[in-house]
Amino acid sequence: MRNIFLFIRRYFNFLSFLALQALALSFLFRYNKFHEAAFAGVANEITGRVNEQYNTVDYYFKLKKANENLVKENVALRELLRSNYQSPDTTQKLIVDSIRVDSLKPFQRYVYREAKVVGSFITTQTNFITIHRGSSQGVRPDMAVIGPNGVVGRVVNTSANYSTVMTMISRQFKVDGKLKNSGERGSIGWDGQNPRIVQMRNIPKSVKIQKGDSVLTSELSSIFPPNILIGTVDSVMNDPSTNFYNLRLKTGTNFSTVQFVYIVQNTQLEEQQKLENATRNTNE
Repeated sequence: MRNIFLFIRRYFNFLSFLALQALALSFLFRYNKFHEAAFAGVANEITGRVNEQYNTVDYYFKLKKANENLVKENVALRELLRSNYQSPDTTQKLIVDSIRVDSLKPFQRYVYREAKVVGSFITTQTNFITIHRGSSQGVRPDMAVIGPNGVVGRVVNTSANYSTVMTMISRQFKVDGKLKNSGERGSIGWDGQNPRIVQMRNIPKSVKIQKGDSVLTSELSSIFPPNILIGTVDSVMNDPSTNFYNLRLKTGTNFSTVQFVYIVQNTQLEEQQKLENATRNTNE
């Protein structure tokens, strides 16, 4: 306390000058419109710059929450895609005991769930990622997994809250794809070399193909929705001994950086499996 009084006593004149100067400036800005407007403009500029820097730092720490909200919004938008719904077959009559069924309501074939990648192994011949969704959240083996940029893989194992996904860059993984421009279909797999390149086989040489052409999942894929990006043509390999091209595709998904994915539930496929199981049990 004594030091405070000594400081005030030593700099009393200077502190008095500052106080009177502040009082004079306050009167100037309060009662003079021009100076008030000029001060307000400078104050707003300084305040704006400070707030901008603060918001930049604050936004950085909120990126995780923002990404999670965007993923949930993307799930909701994917649910609204027209390709997810199948119109009812009006030529057939459905009779179900004790259950009211609206036969005019479109049937939703694909249901999406968001998930975060919590583990990744992409340096072997069979590569996997781990996601934080499991059987308790409705995830089951053989469900398709896609990302913001295309096909990721399929679920091969689940626990209560986690699932293991075999990625497209695994030697055992195969998917049926088609060229976006011509619709020609072929089998797509990985040769175990470059983790960003997969191979598409059995494309006739009569098809015109250019570098950069998109390759999508076909309607014949058992688990993937149609028209999901698999990759783009990187090069065309001409085999003189056959009438087919082998295409090298650059994968749409970068498996070393993917953070969020979508689990795709094919409800129609599940209904067919339930019906087959019920028929098998009846026959037994």
